[in-house]
Amino acid sequence: MSDRSDRAEHHDAPREPYGVGPAYPSSHTRFTTDAPSRYAAASAPEAAATDGAAPAASPAPPAATAPSEDPYYAPSAEFTVAEGLRDVGMVFVGASMTAGYGDPKGLGWVGRVVARTQHPDLDLTAYNLGVRGNTSADVVARWGAECHPRWKGRSERRLVLSVGTGDVLSGMTMARSRLNLANILDEATNAGIGVFVVGLAPTLDDEMNRKIEALAEAQADVCSRRGITYVDCFRPLATHDQWMADLAASPDRAHPGQAGYGLIAWLVLHNGWNDWLSLS
Repeated sequence: MSDRSDRAEHHDAPREPYGVGPAYPSSHTRFTTDAPSRYAAASAPEAAATDGAAPAASPAPPAATAPSEDPYYAPSAEFTVAEGLRDVGMVFVGASMTAGYGDPKGLGWVGRVVARTQHPDLDLTAYNLGVRGNTSADVVARWGAECHPRWKGRSERRLVLSVGTGDVLSGMTMARSRLNLANILDEATNAGIGVFVVGLAPTLDDEMNRKIEALAEAQADVCSRRGITYVDCFRPLATHDQWMADLAASPDRAHPGQAGYGLIAWLVLHNGWNDWLSLS
């Protein structure tokens, strides 16, 4: 992966990617436009094959101001993995990126990840519930009603969550956005559901990227407090030429094509996916 020379002036000292490693301190501020741009080099996949072999959401009404602290987390249920053949119901919930909007092959990153989540001990049923334009508030309102019927009869319930760009576009406060994520994670884990969070991807706009990076840090912190895997997609892709080229070539310059979705799938599959699924 090569650094974009025209962004070099924005670089701070290199820092470790968040999500997989240590999370950043909590930040309960509103999205602002005066913070300096912070891009740091991070490991990312090489150019992804366009056959999928490897490697803007609509605005919503602003949410009400949220409390400045996440809820106290005390899980009341344990997630267990059965021996032998495992009957897994896996639901992907998010917005347009989760839905795979803009991929001419119709796979998105979800389809590519599911295609590579095949194992002799895994009887997997996967559902993509991505909805264009959704904010974290929309997901809070719908995830339970939509997911639980799809888990009915499954002995192992899994939730893959990816949301947040719509929060930035709608002007939602940082505190409200992270609280929405925390509430989903707490409700799911308290019900004995295994949760995995896929982070936000960068755009072509530097101002938007500053806001996305700040929210990505906050999401990583929320997940870290709960021991939930968070995949950092922002930093590996912010300096990835193929990702940026794929966005620039797309009709709306906001959603990637098959190459970009292949890159997200690569990051998911290589950052804790098999460990989360207890696959050897």
